[in-house]
Amino acid sequence: MFETSLLLLFLPTSFFISITPGMCMTLAMSLGMTIGVRRTLYMMMGELIGVSLVAIAAIAGVATIMLNYPSVFTVLKWFGGAYLGYIGLQMWLNKGKLALSDDSAKHQSVSNKMLFSQGFITAVANPKGWAFMMSLLPPFINPNLALAPQLSGLLAIMLCMEFLCMVLYASGGRSLKHLLGNSGNIKVVNRVSGSLMIAIGLWLALG
Repeated sequence: MFETSLLLLFLPTSFFISITPGMCMTLAMSLGMTIGVRRTLYMMMGELIGVSLVAIAAIAGVATIMLNYPSVFTVLKWFGGAYLGYIGLQMWLNKGKLALSDDSAKHQSVSNKMLFSQGFITAVANPKGWAFMMSLLPPFINPNLALAPQLSGLLAIMLCMEFLCMVLYASGGRSLKHLLGNSGNIKVVNRVSGSLMIAIGLWLALG
């Protein structure tokens, strides 16, 4: 199903691309600070499904259609960016369900659906993700072999690497939360994570 040389090359390539700071990794770190690694898993599920759809659509040629109708993609980008920016502003102002407070029960009220949608929107509306999939996957696909098994295998490897890296980033955010929280700097944590969220929104809308 695969050429061994291509598979061995794809493993480190996928890891180093995933571990590079980007929108999804920054989002994982921000949520890791505010709601912890376990709750951030819902965002990760949405992100991984979004990445899967982008990869499959890019190979299937849907990306070409989107490039021919950029207005559709622009609306999606701005909607996702505005949504994330609004959440970040709420956090920066110590408001909203994702902002830290002395009431630990408050964070449990954050909707899992909301977290899932954050990850999904960030992955699907990321123009760099589309460009990346269109340029990365084709060189690792052998046209003389069946497409479906190759794409499934490459996608499985890529999602495993993406998930591992998001867990690492979310764990780093949790450590930062404890570091600042021990000093009673809850507002600092909110403003750091809120600023990151706003930056992700701007990156998404203007990227």
